[in-house]
Amino acid sequence: MSGLTFRKKAEPEQRLDLSVLTPERLAKLSAREIATLPIGTTKVAVSVGDVFDVSGDDASDIRFEGGSERFDRIGEALEGGAITVEGDVGTRCGRVMRGGRITVTGSAGSYAGSSMSGGFLSIAGDAGERLGGALDGETVGMSGGAIRVAGNAGARAGDRLRRGTIAVMGDAGADAGSRMIAGTLIVGGRAAGTPGRLMKRGTLFLCGGAEHLSPTFLDNGVADLLILRIMAKAFAEGEIGAVPFTGNPMRRLGGDTAVLGRGEIFLPLG
Repeated sequence: MSGLTFRKKAEPEQRLDLSVLTPERLAKLSAREIATLPIGTTKVAVSVGDVFDVSGDDASDIRFEGGSERFDRIGEALEGGAITVEGDVGTRCGRVMRGGRITVTGSAGSYAGSSMSGGFLSIAGDAGERLGGALDGETVGMSGGAIRVAGNAGARAGDRLRRGTIAVMGDAGADAGSRMIAGTLIVGGRAAGTPGRLMKRGTLFLCGGAEHLSPTFLDNGVADLLILRIMAKAFAEGEIGAVPFTGNPMRRLGGDTAVLGRGEIFLPLG
């Protein structure tokens, strides 16, 4: 058996809803049946076969040869198996996924990993706004699993994060970790805006510092904690990989005292 492969023929003329292309939904379909599935989002009908050459027969290992910022909802509600995208993806990649693995070699649009509860999402480029966050009207964002972004992330990464780990190796846009409920968010570069705004609990590592900090966070001084070394080692040995803190002492702030106030922000010394 060979992995189920979707080779892009040309750049699509409209945004595409690719949420149907997951192992669970394709397992019992032939390549010919898959090619007839509708994926358009406008009045102009578009099927899988109009955009992709389909080959292979192992739906547990899906590969997109060629990406696009118009490829929306890849891996949405994924329960298991693996999806690899060679290139960029659009909005909502990995939204509400519950298991499995998604690997994107390019960048991702907004709401990547939104409200996911399990699995692993790896993005080699940048991520758009609300990484792992909640859609408007939702009370909880990501509640499990892990996300790693090798580049930068847009505004409000980890918004309403409930559980799990998000690691952004580059910079973060405005208000990373806003309204966090629990979980861990790591930012390797500089965080814009006021990170941690209205966070109730959880841990926010700002390894490159922050543009501003809300006055409702309390400075707890230098923290030389064993748990920092344990966390750094555990991440390095797991899927997240090496993180931009080593377990050395960091400055700790508690908050946000404007709400429950049991969260913590760690900053580099100096």
